[in-house]
Amino acid sequence: MVRVEQVLDSWKTIRADTATAVEDFPAGEFDFKPAPDVMSFGEIARHILIAGHGLTGLLLDGEEHLGGPQFREKMAKFAILPPDAAPADLARELRASAQQRTAQLAAQSPEFYSAMVTRVDGARVTRLELLQFVKEHELTHRAQLFLYMRMKGIVPATTRRRLAKQAAR
Repeated sequence: MVRVEQVLDSWKTIRADTATAVEDFPAGEFDFKPAPDVMSFGEIARHILIAGHGLTGLLLDGEEHLGGPQFREKMAKFAILPPDAAPADLARELRASAQQRTAQLAAQSPEFYSAMVTRVDGARVTRLELLQFVKEHELTHRAQLFLYMRMKGIVPATTRRRLAKQAAR
């Protein structure tokens, strides 16, 4: 069984590493993309913030249908940074948003999490399953950030921690 606390704790860890990636990447290279038809590092980082903050905001607002033609309008009310925000501001908001949302989500009842909602793609899921989706979505995009970092010769925080543990043995 998946527990809410585990999902929230895991998401906080993932988000902390996302914010660290934003801090570690050179601010002047946020427009880096390995191919013309993919998002840049900065676009991915901003997308992570918007998607995580917006989808969890819709959940907390009691929204039951997350897709449809009004999806972008629904998400727009959760925009917390201008598109041209500085990398330091983006990293700060990534951390602050996760702290705020995980506290709000931790306060919800079991009934809240067992209620059904319609995901953006039309799938019917519980609110807990949607929260798990939000976490998995971020994990996917965090992996993109890590790949871009590797392409620039930057070692992600997760690898640095693992190497430090190995060296301490």
